[in-house]
Amino acid sequence: TAAAETKTEEAGGDILTRIASAIKRGQQKKLLALIDEALNDGVDAQDILSGGLVVGMNELGEDFSANRAFVPEMLIAARCMAAATAVLKPHMVSEDGSSRSIGSACIGTVLGDLHDIGKNLVKIMFEGSGIEVYDLGADVPPEKFIQTAKEHNCDIIACSSLLTTTMQEMRQIVELAKQAGIRDTTTIMVGGAPISQSFCDEIGADIYTPDAASAARAAVKVLTA
Repeated sequence: TAAAETKTEEAGGDILTRIASAIKRGQQKKLLALIDEALNDGVDAQDILSGGLVVGMNELGEDFSANRAFVPEMLIAARCMAAATAVLKPHMVSEDGSSRSIGSACIGTVLGDLHDIGKNLVKIMFEGSGIEVYDLGADVPPEKFIQTAKEHNCDIIACSSLLTTTMQEMRQIVELAKQAGIRDTTTIMVGGAPISQSFCDEIGADIYTPDAASAARAAVKVLTA
């Protein structure tokens, strides 16, 4: 009965609702077909992104936070998001031919930590929200975050840690940002399993979020304020 109700709801919903549902369920083939349909019907690529893809990913992120969805579902949806944004990217250009972006961020997992699943989810969510991302990978020295932020005039530095032994690298990033003179113009975001709001406050970072979906929402809020 629930499955039948879902099919009825999807059939009756608008194209963006169906796109949101497809990405939430990890249905890549269906998702790409719906995106093609939307583009052919004249729906703006940015509307497909913000009103369909991001909505679906946000809903999935909320389910993940509430333990109604789990890492495999997030990874499948992330792959769908990557495929979808690849299709949309050529359509997301401004009148002068350049890619539309609301801001930029450099992102990475801190020095001594090789975990990157969470960081990769945040990257995809950022890109799906219209943020230009410079992905530094894992095991990134604090100096590399600062160097990249300065080189590309990044609005955000987003750093991740899954190990308690590497958390203090985030403190170093904040201190180096001060020394480099970019602290007042660059938002520093922190996240990862051992990170908390109190730790964020303690080291002087700006934003802590518990998952990829909330990280993207917080970043968009900062960049569009």
